[in-house]
Amino acid sequence: MAEVEQHGEQDIEKKIEDTRERFKNELLQDLAEKYDSRDVEKLQTDDALVEGYLTWRLYNVDDALKMIDESLQWRKEFGVNDLTENSIPKWMFETGAVYLHGYDKEGNKLFWFKVKLHVKDAKTALDKKKYVAFWLERYAKKEPGMPLTVVFDMTESGLSNIDMDFVKYIVNCFKVYYPKFLSKMIIVDMPWIMNAAWKIVKSWLGPEAISKLKFASKSEVQTFINPEYLPPSLGGTDPFQYNYPPLCDDDFQTPMCENGPIPGEEETNVKEDELDVKDALETSFNSEVAVKPKKGWRW
Repeated sequence: MAEVEQHGEQDIEKKIEDTRERFKNELLQDLAEKYDSRDVEKLQTDDALVEGYLTWRLYNVDDALKMIDESLQWRKEFGVNDLTENSIPKWMFETGAVYLHGYDKEGNKLFWFKVKLHVKDAKTALDKKKYVAFWLERYAKKEPGMPLTVVFDMTESGLSNIDMDFVKYIVNCFKVYYPKFLSKMIIVDMPWIMNAAWKIVKSWLGPEAISKLKFASKSEVQTFINPEYLPPSLGGTDPFQYNYPPLCDDDFQTPMCENGPIPGEEETNVKEDELDVKDALETSFNSEVAVKPKKGWRW
């Protein structure tokens, strides 16, 4: 609201119009090659989308156009508009390494990254990036204009779990591809040995987002998130246990998802037993994984 008052509604409307006109004249020559026509149409009709780019680039039209160009090219390259649950490898959902659940104290949805479940693997890097895009796009459609709080839960993680290319991609998702999406990025229980790595991440965020990066110990994380939305491992009381399938959606009072209701406790226990069997099978075929967590596959 303060940004709107500072620039004035008429000024913002003019910048939106200017941005669209310059986009049409300067960037649309090779439409069939560069962009998805659905994204172009949305850019031409959704004022909030254009304003999001302008706001993130401090209302500099030149900078906003560069951001739009990079964002739309990425969306076409990754086929973001066509990402569905069925287009993502099932095992990625089963790991529980990335998911949406709960809210911070400001009411922003929490986007969890369980770092200990991630192991760098070039063979699955692209699928992992598409998986993150799937969750972001799903949320953008369900809650347009609503920001997210990213939580990197680094409990029990080590250097083998740090994938700087993947982290940079996540940063770019919020810095370029989804403007104004990031409320804050909370790094929880970071081992001291990773200090150098996160100094690099700070440089990637840039001055416009650096204030959004928060470091917290297990005891300090409740500064940002109430215990009801924190797992017991972080000192919280949230009984939520990630399980797939189905694809859970806890935005409803009675949690539902596209595939049906969340299974009851008895069914969940059966699913966990099935996943344990799948764990053993996966490990036997994956010689790259040296240490397997007790629950879930290594990501």
